[in-house]
Amino acid sequence: MAPLPTAENRKLWAVGARRAGNAEPDAGAMIRTLRALALESGALVALFDARAIAGERHLLSAWAHLGRSREHGEPRLRDRGAEFALYVAGEDQLGRALAKVGVATDTERFVLVGERPLEPGPLLERFGLVLDPDAYPVPPSEATLERLGIGGADRAAMAPG
Repeated sequence: MAPLPTAENRKLWAVGARRAGNAEPDAGAMIRTLRALALESGALVALFDARAIAGERHLLSAWAHLGRSREHGEPRLRDRGAEFALYVAGEDQLGRALAKVGVATDTERFVLVGERPLEPGPLLERFGLVLDPDAYPVPPSEATLERLGIGGADRAAMAPG
């Protein structure tokens, strides 16, 4: 298996986060923020429930799939962030993808993903989140794999991390 490029050599970054206060996440407000960011910058920004992210390779693989679909002129959705969610979830319908990896009212920890030149600090602020290194990166758990619909045979074939 090829080694992952160092974080400094990647255009894509991801950080773990949690809510700054005790209020439950407002998924509608977060979606509006994602849409506003997409209009402001061509850089990808995505926000996921940390319970649905199975490590760096998971995100980098989804990002590579997104890049290939765009390079071949075969985007599945107009919005890159929404299409990225399809690949992160391993789904072909946005509703199912968001049910797997999207933010819900019980989400306590998040994974914020972005492309350089954007930086995590200002984006965390826009979403009302604070950095939480315990949320990401973490090794994939059985619960995460189950949530993503990855069965026993596929789990046995998975590379660690």
